[in-house]
Amino acid sequence: MLKVVSLLPITLALVFLTFCTPAITKTNSNVDITSQIKLPKGFKIDIFAKNVNNARSMTMGTKGTLFVGTRENKVYAITSKNNKSNKVITIAGGLNMPNGVAFRNGSLYVAEISRILRYDKIEENLTHPPKPVIIVDNLPNKTHHGWRYIAFGTDGKLYVPIGAPCNVCKSGDDQRFGTLMRMNPDGSNQEIYARGIRNTVGFDWSTSNNLWFTDNGRDMLGDYLPPDELNNAPKIGMNFGFPYCHGGYISDPEFGREKKCSEFSPPAIKLGAHVAPLGMKFYKGNMFPDKYKNRIFIAEHGSWNRTNFSGYRISSVIIKNNKAIKYENFADGWLKSGNRSIGRPVDILIMNDGSMLVSDDTANIIYRISYK
Repeated sequence: MLKVVSLLPITLALVFLTFCTPAITKTNSNVDITSQIKLPKGFKIDIFAKNVNNARSMTMGTKGTLFVGTRENKVYAITSKNNKSNKVITIAGGLNMPNGVAFRNGSLYVAEISRILRYDKIEENLTHPPKPVIIVDNLPNKTHHGWRYIAFGTDGKLYVPIGAPCNVCKSGDDQRFGTLMRMNPDGSNQEIYARGIRNTVGFDWSTSNNLWFTDNGRDMLGDYLPPDELNNAPKIGMNFGFPYCHGGYISDPEFGREKKCSEFSPPAIKLGAHVAPLGMKFYKGNMFPDKYKNRIFIAEHGSWNRTNFSGYRISSVIIKNNKAIKYENFADGWLKSGNRSIGRPVDILIMNDGSMLVSDDTANIIYRISYK
C-alpha cells in the first residue's frame, strides 16, 4: 500500500520562507558595512569577526573566548587579539539549531531545540572539544519559535524560554509553551518562572537582580499592531498575557474574549511594532559615557510583515528606579530604502573593557562598538 504524505506542512513552510524573509542586499568582502552605520557622536563601530556564518547568541568564556551559537547546526569559538578576532573555530556541528549559548565554571552550555548540552573545560580544548554531556533532552521539539536563548541568572539557575509553536495559540497539552523556565545547572528542578510570553530570545538581570526580557508580538494584526515588548519579571509566577492580550492593551481577536488584559502584567515599555527585539543587555561597563550606565540595549532583528520594514537597528531603553522611562534609537543604518537591508542585529554582549559586541546573522559578522 502506498503511503500518502500530506504536502500541507511543506507548502506552509515554503510560504513562511517566502514571506518571512526580508530582501537582503547582497554584500561581499569589499563592502564596508560599518561605514553605513550611524551612531551617537564619539562612538565607533568596527568588525570584530567576519565569516561567522549565521552568528546568533553570544557568551564569553573566563579566558576571553567568545562563543557563538547559530540557527543552523554549528557553534563557534572566536579567539581575539587587539580587539579583533584572530581565529574562528568550529567547536560543534551537526546540531539542531544550537542558537543558545551560556558559560559557567569553565563549561559551555549549548541549547538545541529539545536538548541542552554541556562542554566541560572547553577553553582548554577548543581544537579538540570534549564529548558533550546531555543535561536536558526533554524540551519540546517544535521548531516554530523553538530556537532557544539561554543564560544563567543571578540565582545561579539556567533560564530557558519555550516559545509558542505558532503565531497565536494556546499552550495545549504541554504547559511549557509560551513560558520562561529555569532549572539547576545539571538540568534538575525544572520549573516555569513566567507565563504568557510568545517568544523571548533575549533577557538579562539588572544590578538589583531583576529579570528583564524582550518579547516578540504576534503577526497579522496590521503594520502598527501589536507593539513588541520589553518586560520586567522581578518575581516568579507573573503572566504577561499571551495569547489573550498583546502589548498590555490589545485583546486577541480569537482568544481575547476568554480573559481581560487587566488580568495580566503589562509591558515595562512598548517597543515598535514588528521590530523583532532579540538580544538585550544592561550596560554595566565603564567605557561609554555615564548617561548610558545601566541602560538597556536591544538588538532589533527587523520586521518582515510590515508595508515598510522597521527595526534593523540597536535601540536603547533608559531605566530609572527600576522603571523604563524612554525608548530610543542608538545605532541604525542596516535598513535601506525599498525594504532592503545589509544586516540584521541579533545579540548584544558587553565586553570586560566596556565595549559592545553585536552579532549579525545575515552579514555573518560580529561588530564591536566602542567610545572615545
